[in-house]
Amino acid sequence: MDERVTAGTRQAVHDYIDSAERRDWVRFGALLDDAVVYEMPQTRERIRGKAAYLRFNQEYPGDWHLTARRVVADGRWAAAWIDARVGAEHQDACAWFEFSEAGLITRVTDFWPDPYEPPAAREHLVERW
Repeated sequence: MDERVTAGTRQAVHDYIDSAERRDWVRFGALLDDAVVYEMPQTRERIRGKAAYLRFNQEYPGDWHLTARRVVADGRWAAAWIDARVGAEHQDACAWFEFSEAGLITRVTDFWPDPYEPPAAREHLVERW
């Protein structure tokens, strides 16, 4: 795989998170393919197209903030571990990205896991933090 493609993909994901955090919607939109698809499996929601996805982010409620904890890229695919905060509330998210040959984001799949208590009877195997 061409390391330049991988490096560009990795940088684009960092730019995506940073431009969303800064509410720089022009920069954010420049990273997206016109036919981008955004999906959230937990809620089974899908948004199609750059205009709708930009509006979704612009209108998202609350004083939210995003930080990239880790970005891993391989060619035209990447994954990001994202630290998301709304006020004092924190949540980890994982987003998967697919890119076009032109280097634009064509698909984002966002996983927003909610914390929960583990099942009983495995305390001897795990460490809680």
